[in-house]
Amino acid sequence: MTITITAFERSPDGGQGMARDMRVRWALEEVGQPYGVRLLSFKAMKEPAHLALHPFGQIPTYQEGDLALFESGAIVFHIAERHAGLLPDDANARARAITWMFAALNTVEPPIVDREVAEYLEDETWYEQRLPFIDERIRKRLGELSGRLGNADWLDGAFSAGDLLMVTVLRRLEGSGILEEYPNLTAYVARGKARPAYKRAFVAQLAVFTAAPPA
Repeated sequence: MTITITAFERSPDGGQGMARDMRVRWALEEVGQPYGVRLLSFKAMKEPAHLALHPFGQIPTYQEGDLALFESGAIVFHIAERHAGLLPDDANARARAITWMFAALNTVEPPIVDREVAEYLEDETWYEQRLPFIDERIRKRLGELSGRLGNADWLDGAFSAGDLLMVTVLRRLEGSGILEEYPNLTAYVARGKARPAYKRAFVAQLAVFTAAPPA
């Protein structure tokens, strides 16, 4: 059965791999599964046909036969469970990898997204007042993560879906100057981006943006 995911017709990030379909593309590339992409405008994302797949009107979604999923983390977890390459065979190591998946999305990502929302959507004065507090929260999480990673290549032995999600979360800080304060995390993200599967996913997402007509 053909896998079909949804993605932005015109990505707000200019096709730089920040949109969350990148996580799903990367996971599918890691496990060697072909997939199709259905592109959506912002208007189409709020129409009944898409809301039937994603009740919150966002991307990505995942369809395979009569299975329809939403939420990037849940989709990556499904891919990792169905196909070898993203979760260890050992039961304990597998459980730890899944724990890191949750940690990436539930512990590390929220303050980073909060920073993005404050920067782009909130009143400038309010943003300037809030930014130091948000950055303090982010640095606390990054310090804890940096300490745990240490000099290791990946979070728990071999590369896993936990690393895939964590790298995509940390990438959201690129350009802020905060990530660069933690050399081992900067190197960790670079290792993720150097993986052939990541590069294929990035090129595919960028091609959508560069091929799309101006808004």
